[in-house]
Amino acid sequence: MEPSFGGINLEDIKAPECFYIEERLRAEMNIPVMHDDQHGTAIISGAALLNACEIVGKRLSDVRIVINGAGASAIACANFYIALGARREHILMCDSKGVIYQGRTAGMNPYKAAFAADTPLRTLEQAIAGADVFVGLSVAGAVTPAMVKTMASRPIIFAMANPDPEIGYEEAKAARPDAIVATGRSDYPNQVNNVLGFPFIFRGALDVRATQINEAMKVAAAHALAALARQDVPDEVVKAYGLERLSFGPDYLIPKPLDPRVLLWEAPAVAQAAMNSGVARIQIDIAAYRQQLEARLGKSREMMRIIYNKAAANPKRIVLAEGEHEKVIRAARQLVDEGIAHPILLGDAHVILRKARELNLDVSDIQVLDLRTSPDRDRYAERIYALRQRKGVTASEARELIANPNYFAAVMVALGDADGMISGLSLHYPDVMRPALRIIGVSDGNQIAAGVYMVTLKERVLFFADTTVNIDVDAEKLAEIALLTANLARQFDVEPRIAMLSFSSFGSTRHPRAEMVRQAVEIARRRAPGLHIEGELMADTALSEELLRDYPFNTLGQPANVLIFPNLEAGNIAYKLMRELAHAEVVGPILVGMRRPVHVLQRGDSVRSIVNLAALAVVEAQRMDNARA
Repeated sequence: MEPSFGGINLEDIKAPECFYIEERLRAEMNIPVMHDDQHGTAIISGAALLNACEIVGKRLSDVRIVINGAGASAIACANFYIALGARREHILMCDSKGVIYQGRTAGMNPYKAAFAADTPLRTLEQAIAGADVFVGLSVAGAVTPAMVKTMASRPIIFAMANPDPEIGYEEAKAARPDAIVATGRSDYPNQVNNVLGFPFIFRGALDVRATQINEAMKVAAAHALAALARQDVPDEVVKAYGLERLSFGPDYLIPKPLDPRVLLWEAPAVAQAAMNSGVARIQIDIAAYRQQLEARLGKSREMMRIIYNKAAANPKRIVLAEGEHEKVIRAARQLVDEGIAHPILLGDAHVILRKARELNLDVSDIQVLDLRTSPDRDRYAERIYALRQRKGVTASEARELIANPNYFAAVMVALGDADGMISGLSLHYPDVMRPALRIIGVSDGNQIAAGVYMVTLKERVLFFADTTVNIDVDAEKLAEIALLTANLARQFDVEPRIAMLSFSSFGSTRHPRAEMVRQAVEIARRRAPGLHIEGELMADTALSEELLRDYPFNTLGQPANVLIFPNLEAGNIAYKLMRELAHAEVVGPILVGMRRPVHVLQRGDSVRSIVNLAALAVVEAQRMDNARA
């Protein structure tokens, strides 16, 4: 058996200890008792090296590598690079006495002897000349700009001495602008930080009850990190580092430590490798395991995974009206990668393709539709004219309106050329709602559409409505909002328990506004017998099991999970207070009640929000198609 990390033999770790260690790992992200710096440095720098070689167009098996430093970390890195595909005969190792060569006796030990090279080179300066890769695990200032200038074309420089590298980032780039540079510092690109390896390697090992962490598991971790760096970076990660953009390239070789996706990529890769290599004591389903890990990142991720899974079962065509926006292009790529939807990017095709190239995103498998040259343009204009000619729209005005991407997208959906639409990232809410309502309209039997937010706390999911559409409502419309929101909750596999909110509970205050809420409850009950709905209720009563017990006649049985507000002011204020003061995660606004799926983004929404709403649109389209069938 290989030596265990930090002196801990994983064979001796039983289930209770696993949970204890897990909590410490999740809380600290850096556990000294289990931490092994030399292997961590090897894994993280190995992932960076894989990607750096890809970027410079060199094969790892061909590159010449010079490692300065011959301690435990240097030996671990050299061995690990060989495991990844480097050739031992292409590695030169140096220490304070110079090149480690065959026949040298000064300062030698068996570990260094394994890397003794048959070479006439004796100094670091001689060794680095013509080298493709320099890996520094030694002391500050060991490498000069003059030495860097002698390296091969497009050199890879990993100067990882801490706290100060062998050569500073600016110095290295000034000497060789074509170089890819990584250091151990967080104030420069490509920080080689062990937090990317731990605790995620241990998480994967513990969850399959591995008896050890072997080379196959470490290699799997490196490949997972390298692959993740090639994916689109979430907005929240970019924002956390105060950047405008992060994308795979010379300045982004490995994921950032604050990227929550590291858990979802690395731990499953390690677990799979443990099972494949025979050191796992239990077998697990990796797809299910990844979803379990995702649930640990927050309740909203767990809930959205339900929607993603449903969407992936039968993806639909979702037109993204703001197809030229960078976030929308990134969202389209994620939708295809996840198998959630068939996105249609609407806009100037030249602009979309240029921006995709700038983002290093392949959109060859994504439909790009230029509304200026679309052969359907006249047909769509005729549709607008047919629908709006008695609303003051002339034929020429219809031709002008079809140049508006939101009208174009709405007509696509109305005519069945797309199954749903998403817009609003750079627009005001009414600018998207107006075309959707005029062209697509609300579903049969409904008077209105409504906006809903899914609000998630640590162990609780709530649906707030109406939060975005109807400023004032009557009892009929309030009942309709309740029924629409109940249907939405069921899409998330949540059995709705609806509280119709007011400033009164069960007649404690007599007022026409409270009476309107009571009437809405009666209407909803008539339209949907058996629905768990109560009101009028004050918010604290609706959410408290203890307070509900004071009203033993209530039909909720449990605290409410759907909150229907008496007007838009209350709903909008409430969800924003929850987001800002309770740090709740919110998904939405989710538009309910339309004839076909339409979702309106908030200005500046994240890529994740776009993907979430597109997935919801797919599930709604599935439900509508099934109802028609």
